[in-house]
Amino acid sequence: MRGERVAEVGDLREANAPRVIEAGGMCVTPGFIDTHTHSDMAAFLGDDHLDLKAATVRQGVTTEVCGNCGSTPFPMLPERREDLARSKAIFAAEDGPWESLAEYREAVGARGLHANLAPLLGHGSLRAGVMGMDNRVPRDDELQTMVRLAEAAFEQGAFGISSGLIYAPGVYARTEELAAICRAVSRHRRPYTTHMRNESDLVADSVREALAIGEQGGVPVHISHHKAAGRRNWGRTAETLEIVRAARAAGRDVTVDVYPYTAGSTMLAAMLPPWALDGGFDAMRERMRDGVVRERIVRDMESGLPGWENFSQLAGWDRIVISSCPSHPDYEGRRVHELADEAGRTPADMVFDLLAEDAQRTLMILHVMDDGDVRNVLGFEAAMVGSDGIPVPGKPHPRWAGTFARVLGHYRREEGLLDLAAWVHKTTGLAADRFGLHDRGYLQAGKVADLVVFDADTIADRATYEDPLLPPDGVREVFVNGRAAVSSGRLTGVRPGLVLEASAS
Repeated sequence: MRGERVAEVGDLREANAPRVIEAGGMCVTPGFIDTHTHSDMAAFLGDDHLDLKAATVRQGVTTEVCGNCGSTPFPMLPERREDLARSKAIFAAEDGPWESLAEYREAVGARGLHANLAPLLGHGSLRAGVMGMDNRVPRDDELQTMVRLAEAAFEQGAFGISSGLIYAPGVYARTEELAAICRAVSRHRRPYTTHMRNESDLVADSVREALAIGEQGGVPVHISHHKAAGRRNWGRTAETLEIVRAARAAGRDVTVDVYPYTAGSTMLAAMLPPWALDGGFDAMRERMRDGVVRERIVRDMESGLPGWENFSQLAGWDRIVISSCPSHPDYEGRRVHELADEAGRTPADMVFDLLAEDAQRTLMILHVMDDGDVRNVLGFEAAMVGSDGIPVPGKPHPRWAGTFARVLGHYRREEGLLDLAAWVHKTTGLAADRFGLHDRGYLQAGKVADLVVFDADTIADRATYEDPLLPPDGVREVFVNGRAAVSSGRLTGVRPGLVLEASAS
């Protein structure tokens, strides 16, 4: 290495260097690229949360694609800032939100990062920053304002645009709205990434909608954390991946990512039907205090609503675990039905009470997938790896600390799913190509020295649902931008990460 770049690759026995790492029997690869995180605001956590902040770099991740599922702490009209600042799911203390990606990059970069961030533009935040959390079609002037802010974010280096179509306000957006915004930034050739409108009963239809948005908007498509949720849908990834495969064969630019676990994690507010979130989280909290509204939601949970992902049925109350809960940290790591039984409440009332107190700050883990589907997606030729990690205090999903060690240890070495070279490409070059990280993802002279040294025979995840931040085995050295972030398996204290900027097309 010379500075932040790889100087030479090959037989270097005669080379002189100020530091030599003996890596005999080890793998030396580009740093892993996590294609799906929610780490936008992790830098603002205090150093008492160092294990949480550094969990990804300790497993060899050198770049995190953040701003997924439609949620980013920018952009917005100035007059919307106060309203949006009350949302504490992604904003820490007094920090954020920001009116532009440029302001966000400056603020976060100044905090010091263990790994690089490659920020997307969140459609949900864009929509909220212009027209609030209302369930309606945007007026023409509002759509044009969203387009203007989207164009500015892409000029400032956003790596793509993400949507979260089960979350408010993204759930209220029609296909045409999403396609129009994508069309406005299509000249940049950066992807539309999507948490689709449905990942369960309507998963195939949702894949088709994602492809339609890409086609109408003239942009590449990347399907986030692809899965088939709910026991009645297990096995359907064979169907959905065939849709993607056929689109690729027809010349469409479409890819997916996946995390190597059968449980997901998201906000507890996702338990509610979309109508209950109309108007924002303050309005939702008031609804949670209304007994009549609660009864209506329970009826919807029991009977379902067209197009709604009803997690109370897809998972069942016995398979939903509270992972982060600021108002009741003693609930973290416990199942909703157990908490309800102890309190003499119904599981639904327990959820409503938590939402009335914590709005959208309480997170949950849902056990809703089958390992056969996870394997199907992991092995798919156009699939890369994204942890979907949400770095918040509590007992977060172990994917934040274990994803990359798990695919290389459990699925490759123990299960025999793909070979080492295929996994390295999925977690490095394939991801770099997808998100336009032109200087990263390959071990070549002149590329940025994001590197990891690991033992392929011992690398393994140790993070569990009970102890979710345990670092992996087998990861020895990690370099970010040419500087050692991990040495001999330990953090160095150096924070060499940057908030990256997508290069002009």
